[in-house]
This record gives sequence, C-alpha cells and structure tokens, in this order.
Amino acid sequence: MSDRTLTLVIGNKNYSSWSLRPWLLLKQAQIPFKEILIPLYEGDYKEQILKYSHHGKVPILIHQSETVWESLAIGEYVADLFPQKELWPKNVHDRAVARSISSEMHSGFVHLRTNMPMNLRASHPGKGRTPESQRDIARVLEIWEGCREQFKAKGPFLFGHFTVADAMFAPVVTRFRTYGVDLTGPCAEYSKTILNLPSFKEWEKEGIKETQFIKASEIYSK
Repeated sequence: MSDRTLTLVIGNKNYSSWSLRPWLLLKQAQIPFKEILIPLYEGDYKEQILKYSHHGKVPILIHQSETVWESLAIGEYVADLFPQKELWPKNVHDRAVARSISSEMHSGFVHLRTNMPMNLRASHPGKGRTPESQRDIARVLEIWEGCREQFKAKGPFLFGHFTVADAMFAPVVTRFRTYGVDLTGPCAEYSKTILNLPSFKEWEKEGIKETQFIKASEIYSK
C-alpha cells in the first residue's frame, strides 16, 4: 500500500551495526522498503545524511511526512505501524523484558562496541578482550541464555519468534564471530540461527563486497 511505503537510510553494510538492526527487522518481517545507502566517512557524507534528518546519523526511517531516527525508535515505530507482524512478544511481561534488553543493548555495552567494532570482512580472534569488554560479553551471554531457556519451546529466537530484540542483538552475533568469542549450548545455537538467516546472509554478502576502509572500525588491521 502506498501509505505504508518506507525508506530506510543506512551506512556501510560491512561496518554499520546500527543500520543492520532496522534493515534486518524489516527484511525478517517481510515489509517492503526502499534503501538508501550512504558510505560513511567519505566525501560529503554528513551533508548527505542531513538531507534526511537533522540528527545527522544513520539509520533513518522515512514514512510519509514522518522521520524516525535511532535503531530502537525505528523498531518501535515499525512495530506500531505493522501490529500484525508481532515484532514484540504478545505477553505484557515478555514484552517488557524484550524492551528492557533491547534498551540495554541500545545504550550499553560501550567497551564491547569500542574494542570489538563490527566488521564483517575481518577475523581477529582473541582481540579486544579487555576486562571491561569481557564483562560486556558475559552480560550478553547471560541475556541470551536466560531468554533461550525460557522461550526455547516457542522457537529459535530470544522470545521464540523473531522480534525487535533479535534485531538489536544481531550485530553482536557478528562481533562474536569476528573476534572469536567461544560460544556453547544455547548461545552457540542462537548465534547460528541469526547467522544462517537468509536476510542476514543477504546483508553480509553485500557488506563483504564493499571496498571502503574505515580506520575507526579497522583497529586491528595492519
């Protein structure tokens, strides 16, 4: 329907963890959208982004006269726009937990982000393991284990079916692969579930093809 037409403005698929989140959510929910990719840290990229949002960062969702920025806010907006897609758990308690861990992912894990930046093309096993990032890793695994234990009978995702929470944690799955974080049990299975999604594989294939080198995300490259 024309009134549901969405446009998603994103950054590099190899590097932009924030862009992956809403892109994967829309793909998994089979919601059509137009994609605009702006290579970050290249040319007049800031001016290009500012054409769509005064916030000046990606991702940005545009729907009719509405502009929504920040990954989690986009997830909330899409869930409201398409309630039939059930992008949050139905149960009010489960929904509160899903929103809580999504918000924690959005605002926290600074040391994990800083020391283990998303980079689909790279492989740096063992890198980035500061005491602080190790604590972040432990907390992520605690979240995954708790959700999978509670909802394993309902499906392979954090709350059984794919939700905004899975989209929020998807970039971390890629980080754990890039930096060789050992996963076992339900965490290993969850990681495989995300990495084997056709939608993720589509993103990954396009990201690996990119040739741009962003120094801030290549801190372990020679």
